[in-house]
Amino acid sequence: MKIEKNTARIEDMTKTIKGETVLSGVSMELFGGKIYGIVGKNGSGKTMLFRAISGLIRPDKGKIFWNGQYIKDSLQGVLRLGLVLENIGLHPDLSAQENLAYLAKINCYITKKEAIQTLSRVGLDPKNKKKVKTYSLGMRQKLVIAQAVMEHPDLLLLDEPTNALDAQSVERVRGIIREEAERGAIVVIASHNREDIDTLCDHVFYMKDGVLTEDRGDE
Repeated sequence: MKIEKNTARIEDMTKTIKGETVLSGVSMELFGGKIYGIVGKNGSGKTMLFRAISGLIRPDKGKIFWNGQYIKDSLQGVLRLGLVLENIGLHPDLSAQENLAYLAKINCYITKKEAIQTLSRVGLDPKNKKKVKTYSLGMRQKLVIAQAVMEHPDLLLLDEPTNALDAQSVERVRGIIREEAERGAIVVIASHNREDIDTLCDHVFYMKDGVLTEDRGDE
């Protein structure tokens, strides 16, 4: 599904948790068809930024604009969002296809068949009936990637997308990321794998102590 030109703008996003500022005046502008990287050490604020953008946490301050429209409450219903985060909710007692079929029912953007077809795209066997709780870390990561891309997202936020994957699977996932950008999606990657950043990203941001800059600093 080809996407019309998308833009997202984040202005002055700030969040404090238990007296610690985890996001400090974060501003960024993002364009469809581009892949953006965010580099920073653990605890720098990368994951918190993704949580704030996606609505999993509510920032204390800041605004999000989508195609020039101010989004007051949630991106849900305004755009299609794909999200990869550590410990994202998969049902451990369901199979991969059952997980995706269940998620597909929430928004009804795609059919159950389309959701299950995504498993082949990430390198999983759609006929595998094993419960997700028996999966290896690499298989779980592939399934998380599948749920993020299956609904043809407008905005794709990927936190450590190649974590726990073997070399062949890493290349497959990188190919999927490129395909999503070519389709017109905005793709944002946070990764410790510098090769992911160097080979995929059109533009790189750096994050430290909740502050986002375009300056490499002591990254």
